[in-house]
Amino acid sequence: MLAHVPDLNDFVEGLSLLLAPEGVLTIEFPHLLRLLEEAQFDTIYHEHYSYFSLLTASRALERHGLAIFDVEEMPTHGGSLRIYAGHAPREPGERVRELRERERGAGLEELPTYLAFADRVRREKREIVRFFIEQKEAGVSIAGYGAPAKGNTLLNYCGIGRDFIDFTVDLNPHKQGRYLPGTRIPIRDPDEIRRTQPALVFILPWNLRDEVMEQLAFVREWGGRFAARSPEIRIFL
Repeated sequence: MLAHVPDLNDFVEGLSLLLAPEGVLTIEFPHLLRLLEEAQFDTIYHEHYSYFSLLTASRALERHGLAIFDVEEMPTHGGSLRIYAGHAPREPGERVRELRERERGAGLEELPTYLAFADRVRREKREIVRFFIEQKEAGVSIAGYGAPAKGNTLLNYCGIGRDFIDFTVDLNPHKQGRYLPGTRIPIRDPDEIRRTQPALVFILPWNLRDEVMEQLAFVREWGGRFAARSPEIRIFL
């Protein structure tokens, strides 16, 4: 929950107070380095107050007497960090030292890195819009898969609505029969894809791309294809 708390210092101070003298604290959160490297701008949304690198997480914890001694790089959410910390002093392990240097080498402590990211996101937006225009001008019918927060960020930022995507589907019955916010794209049962046989299925939760393509393998029966960000938008057969 570290990325979700509005008062970071109060939250981390609470963790420090709760942790036993020899206890181990473990936290997992999306990795800022991966967000920047792969232009994951669609993972930025209102539920997240902060986006952490190992460097910034270390500073946040150190302010309250905690020290990170190990870290794992995880594949979840497009790339996450799982940190292990305890009450200071704790010596950082090799993985901590190596990742800190890699983050510094990537410019995570320099403002131009983030200005360049903003420029890249604007270029990505133009590429996404261009992709959808080309598909529709070629007469391709497009359905979406999923109704995730990241999908709504992408669609609203790029201005992709029902003029490009006929509908999206989601396994969650509480989302079915409703609409994506902003774009008003209808959310339907996944069986709608088999019934309507769209030529292209645009996967909104790109971090689950392989799982979704396996689940919807029947789309290939009528020559349908998949599209997703990876990190640039591309078609998968």
